[in-house]
Amino acid sequence: MIKVEHLTKRYGTFTAVDDLSFEARHGEILGFLGPNGAGKTTTMRILTGFMPPTGGHATVAGYDVFTESMQVRHLVGYMPETVPLYPDMSVRGYLEFMAELRRIPNRRARVREALARVDMLDRAESLVRNLSKGLRQRVGLAQAIIHDPPVLILDEPTIGLDPRQVLAVRSLVRELGKDHTVMFSTHILSEAEQICDRVLIIHQGRAIAAGPPQTLRDELQKSGRVFVRIGGASTDAEELVALLERVPSVARVEAMDTGFAVTAWGGKDIRPAIARAVTEAGRPLLELRPLAMTLEDIFLEVTQVDDVEAGGA
Repeated sequence: MIKVEHLTKRYGTFTAVDDLSFEARHGEILGFLGPNGAGKTTTMRILTGFMPPTGGHATVAGYDVFTESMQVRHLVGYMPETVPLYPDMSVRGYLEFMAELRRIPNRRARVREALARVDMLDRAESLVRNLSKGLRQRVGLAQAIIHDPPVLILDEPTIGLDPRQVLAVRSLVRELGKDHTVMFSTHILSEAEQICDRVLIIHQGRAIAAGPPQTLRDELQKSGRVFVRIGGASTDAEELVALLERVPSVARVEAMDTGFAVTAWGGKDIRPAIARAVTEAGRPLLELRPLAMTLEDIFLEVTQVDDVEAGGA
């Protein structure tokens, strides 16, 4: 549904998006990850026809976002980070106004359907100014889906919400992902891990990793990370680190809350060597297990590599 090829956007000498390419398939929730300033919002604005690219091109359902902008706008529902609501309108009045702007037939029926989808029928007559931040985000989602678009582009939809509101919006996004292509921008890594089918990590405007969260973990865990917890009368951290660093094929040892994360060179399984070294040192081995990477670990690893390569260049 969404295809981006070598997309570039420059503001003077600053490059916000740098030769970016990716696809979002039908019925997929694509997490668009990156730190603030990575180029996420700029990319989304280009995809919605808000601004033209400097180079490259992008299509939605085969329509070019620049030369066929009006066709694209019919196919895309967009929820910006700050939803442009009118505080003196009622929820129903605002959505009917948006439906009128989009020239939607059967507006009242569509407004009711959208309100039901975001569980806001009981607040239809409330003034926007009287809504909580979480309910305003739901109104923003309602305006994005009111024309029943096949593609939804959501820019940081849970930012500023309390935990209960975050859970409600995430549940709604998962529901929408069943029959829409959803592009979901966030810098909250656990959020993408919970709701996205696939993630695209961008840094300094460039794509640096892409794939299902589990696939990214598998690829990056080829280095063989394990968690080790060692007992004994003496638990001096420096002494234990030195013990583990002497194990053949150990590349790195990092202290954790109750133990150590040990990384091996070349994907080698170092658990037998660690167990042997610890027992030969007369230490009780309390725990030895593979250490699963979180999406946060993946993000930090790939962005650090990208920063090192950029510095070297």
